[in-house]
Amino acid sequence: MAKIFKKTSGNGGLTLYLGKRDYVDHVSSVEKLDGVVKVDTTDFGDRKAFVQMACAFRYGSDDLDVMGLCFRKDIWIQQIQIYPESSKPELSAMHDTLLKKAGDNSYPFSFEIPTNLPCSVSLQPGPDDKGKACGVDFEVKTYLAKEKNNPDEKIDKKDTARLVVRKIQYAPSQVGAGPKADVCKSFMMSDKPVHLEASMEKDLYFHGEDIPIKIKINNESNKTVKKIKITVDQTTDIVLYSADKYTKTVLNQEFGETVDAASTADICLTIKPALSENKEKRGLALDGRLKDEDTNLASTTMIRPGVEKEVLGILVSYKIKINLMVAGGGDVTVELPLNLMHPKPAGNFLKTHIILGL
Repeated sequence: MAKIFKKTSGNGGLTLYLGKRDYVDHVSSVEKLDGVVKVDTTDFGDRKAFVQMACAFRYGSDDLDVMGLCFRKDIWIQQIQIYPESSKPELSAMHDTLLKKAGDNSYPFSFEIPTNLPCSVSLQPGPDDKGKACGVDFEVKTYLAKEKNNPDEKIDKKDTARLVVRKIQYAPSQVGAGPKADVCKSFMMSDKPVHLEASMEKDLYFHGEDIPIKIKINNESNKTVKKIKITVDQTTDIVLYSADKYTKTVLNQEFGETVDAASTADICLTIKPALSENKEKRGLALDGRLKDEDTNLASTTMIRPGVEKEVLGILVSYKIKINLMVAGGGDVTVELPLNLMHPKPAGNFLKTHIILGL
């Protein structure tokens, strides 16, 4: 059985229960979010209890909001009246588990998460940055209010309980053939060229997995290939609020293999891009994190055909460059696309845990 996550409002009147924090985007559909709110109506007065789920893009610290600047843009928001009960969802096995745990005066709810929303991504803050990281996040919140959605009504912080959740994508079960690229380049003072071909066995790799790159070199020139340099670039395309696109190198590795003039070589070099080597790079895209737990480089964004890019918030892609450094100046370069994702986890937890206040 999965863990149970629980958060109680400051006034003690609302307790939010969720059975999981990660909701999988299968590209064609997204897992439904099922939860329960337990109410103690002692201090409700004429107020009602609501629950909402929101997907927002955060591009600044909360501290700056006092200056009248809004640094949080809601991409999608949905609200349900939970008490007095206005509608009841079809009960799932998750609801049954949560209702048993919550006890009396508990009300179930469900949210259908649209497929065209972005996945949870955060941009790595710099060493001196404070507050929440920029990026896309999802939040489930229960609160007390007189009206469902009145922007003029002030909601007291003690009358709310919230949990951050993530929308994530796992690698598809079927892995395709890997990419291949080749180039032929001539140099001054040499009659014949250098041929370079690079390929990978599959089109998708998991975070933390070794990535072997097969390299074939046919050096017909009269120059020596001194060494091979491999870089991996992450390109982050922030399509929500501007045409902001930038590239950061997440791996830069040199290999001492040489290829003499008029000779050939078949080489396999292994790389493994990781966040641990890039902790100081401000603005690097990471998979969305919960609290201060460890995360990793952002997964490649998988786009469903027909979805407008603009609604996806942040698009992440990777590219590998294989560069032959040739004696006397000059180089020979090919590029390969790289898809980085998480494998789908196997099995379930056997025990129920209650996690408080995350």
